Amino acid sequence: MTATTPTDLQDERLRIDTGIGASIRAGISRVRGGDLGLIPVIAGLAIIWTIFQILNPYFLSSGNLTNLLMESAPVGVIALGIVFVLLVGEIDLSVGSVSGLAAAIMAINFVDNKWPLPLAILAAIGAAVVIGAVYGFIYNRIGVPSFVITLAGLLGFLGLQLFVLGPKGTINLPFDSPLVFFGQLAFVPSALAYALVVVIAAAVFVGGILRARVRRNAGLSAQALSLIVVRSVLLLVVLGFAVWYLYTARGVGWMFVFFVALVLIANYGLTRTSWGRSLFAVGGNREAARRSGIRITAIYTSAFIACTTLAAVGGLLAAGRLASAAQSSGGGDVNLNAIAAAVIGGTSLFGGRGSAFAALLGILVIQSISSGLTLLNLDSSIRYMVTGAVVLIAVALDAVARRSRSSHGRA
Repeated sequence: MTATTPTDLQDERLRIDTGIGASIRAGISRVRGGDLGLIPVIAGLAIIWTIFQILNPYFLSSGNLTNLLMESAPVGVIALGIVFVLLVGEIDLSVGSVSGLAAAIMAINFVDNKWPLPLAILAAIGAAVVIGAVYGFIYNRIGVPSFVITLAGLLGFLGLQLFVLGPKGTINLPFDSPLVFFGQLAFVPSALAYALVVVIAAAVFVGGILRARVRRNAGLSAQALSLIVVRSVLLLVVLGFAVWYLYTARGVGWMFVFFVALVLIANYGLTRTSWGRSLFAVGGNREAARRSGIRITAIYTSAFIACTTLAAVGGLLAAGRLASAAQSSGGGDVNLNAIAAAVIGGTSLFGGRGSAFAALLGILVIQSISSGLTLLNLDSSIRYMVTGAVVLIAVALDAVARRSRSSHGRA
């Protein structure tokens, strides 16, 4: 009888663990352990779309979906910034005011002071970077909780926004300006849209192959080639069908493509860089992160800066979408919707867990609710109540998942 060496056992384990069936079993095991990932929000989005389509057949029309995607981009970008601060276990309540202030700074310099648009945009974003740096300084050096800092910022920057706009109150942007065109009329040519779909699917395939190779070289289990191929082809088919359907109307707006590009860049930063891993580490256990050599003060400051910068970008997109900057810019439910989108998308309020895709999926949920209720001619009060219920469900699922992971870990 031939003896089995440890190397043989390792090779056999790698052979077994890389199959599609093993990947499915591993996924089921993660779900049982409380790692739900994006499953709840995807399932919720499917349910919401199904209900509204039954109640109003126009909901899933290509024209309405195009509008839904365009409307999602400005607040979605702001929600992406919220993801960063939530990952480190903090909160920013001032993103609405910062977005409105950025729109006001851009508009007053572009329209009244006759600055070139790129310079006006840089001034607005630069102000947001300074705000984030100040937040980080106050949090790290003085120890004021982020809730209090950003609540003060909410009020203070709203007042500054009103001061910048002055007695006019509203500044209309020229309809022939690039920002307004980008926010309202810029759509991706259909041929380029299909090319982007192919590039995305190819990038997923190549990335999967490279990750599998790295894991195998490290002696770890990796996904099978067949699973990588199936996933890439499925993504190609789904995205290809979505593009075809949207182009039966106006197509895909450049503003939404820009939002998705920011999500992909943020996802790369969170999952493929030491900075991203540090964000998760600080949010998961601050003391352990400090002892491992992570500069936690720099991480907190960078999270605040990322949040306020993206808030400014979202405010500029909203100004382009509305062709104006007004006293109401960044007000209303912008602040709450941005935070709600990040939470609904699966980013934990407790820190250490989340994804850049949370902003994308979360804002799609909120905008779908808004669009569906509008088509049904229901009062906005219903939208607030439904959105509040969805946020509560999302946080409850996160709390249950945390308890499940904790009990699973003790077991």
